[in-house]
Amino acid sequence: MAEIKPIKAWRYNAKLQKEIESLTSPLFDVVSAKQREALYKNPLNSIHLSVPKGGEESADMAAERLAKWKKEGILKQDPLPGIYVYYQYFTLPGSTREHVRKGFITFIKAYDWDEKVILRHENTIPKSVNDRIELLDKTQLNVSATHGLYSDPEFELEPYMDESMEMPLGELEDYQGVREVVSVIHDAKIIKKFIEKIAPQQIILADGHHRYEGSLLYRKKMMEQNPNHTGQEGYNFHMMYLTNSDSDDLRILPTHRLIKDIPDLSEKEILKKLEEDFIIKTLENPEDVHEIILGKKWAFGMLFKENTYKIRLKPEKISELKWNFPDEVKHLDLTVLHYFFIEKILGIKGKEQRSSESIQFERNFTACIRKLLKNEVQCALITKEISMEQVKKVCNTGYTMPQKSTYFYPKTICGFLFGSIQEDEFELPSYFRV
Repeated sequence: MAEIKPIKAWRYNAKLQKEIESLTSPLFDVVSAKQREALYKNPLNSIHLSVPKGGEESADMAAERLAKWKKEGILKQDPLPGIYVYYQYFTLPGSTREHVRKGFITFIKAYDWDEKVILRHENTIPKSVNDRIELLDKTQLNVSATHGLYSDPEFELEPYMDESMEMPLGELEDYQGVREVVSVIHDAKIIKKFIEKIAPQQIILADGHHRYEGSLLYRKKMMEQNPNHTGQEGYNFHMMYLTNSDSDDLRILPTHRLIKDIPDLSEKEILKKLEEDFIIKTLENPEDVHEIILGKKWAFGMLFKENTYKIRLKPEKISELKWNFPDEVKHLDLTVLHYFFIEKILGIKGKEQRSSESIQFERNFTACIRKLLKNEVQCALITKEISMEQVKKVCNTGYTMPQKSTYFYPKTICGFLFGSIQEDEFELPSYFRV
């Protein structure tokens, strides 16, 4: 059972809502160093809570700042609990169609992975998780919602969300050029429809694995310390943005691989090694890569500073993939790339790839070209997007994909609202209590 609860959200006060665009920030794992420094200059920007500056004392500084903002009325807690509806309007390169990803922000119980209520498709890096735990412990605040996927093929919840959007709480254009709009549903009868819809489901965690695991491990820590644990305390819950996996406006973009600092990496030597497992075709124009590999299984673009190739695994070679994964994972394009190219040709073993500084990730194709031309990287491996169906199949196996397999677009932003797990701020009226 996926248990969700409405939130008594903390939000910027009415006066500051008029300048909300200057108070929001990208998620901590996508904000660039340049963006971060610019945002720090605004003393009221949400980045001071999500990615606090200050080294080892950063979590304490965030807690002090939060207490100050509450005391001074910079942040105000909504008096009534609600489901916060969150729509993101966007277009994709090469298209004029406007998409809208519709969803809602709520508290959801931080289930252990073994309970198979929340399903993951990526592994986490321990240091990043520990940073999130410390910040949560000090502030007792969920600063940004992770992104989860539920199933609603009949779109039963959408009319309630559309109606709520007729009276938005806030609207802005974010750093991605995406129009972001938030509204709220306070009606208890409607909220219970959302609770009942989500209750029997498994939720796929689309984005925010480190933040979710931080909440999960913090919950375990608090359970051990509380002999009177009931399961309804604030520390049991985590703020999540839930969107419908059956929607056509759910988009997953590819993330390309950049290779750098490999000693004696020779284009000629790579081509020679590739011949054993791949069909290789020289291309005249790197800009053609996307169209040429589109729809072709186990096909990739391989870019060097001067030359571009299409490489495609020979079908009979898939049986030689020695990693111990089920076929749902083994047959993924990225598994093939990470095994046959990154491990077999570059010599970076599977278990070392997550921490290897020789592998970089870049979503922007033009940035890949630019880094090659500037000699910042030695080689770019151009990938295709993964489908929602593939994500579901992998999640159901209990295994995970190679790192950075999915880029759910657009990213959510931080600053519209915050969810407190502090007990006196988390507590709900009696009609919502279990």
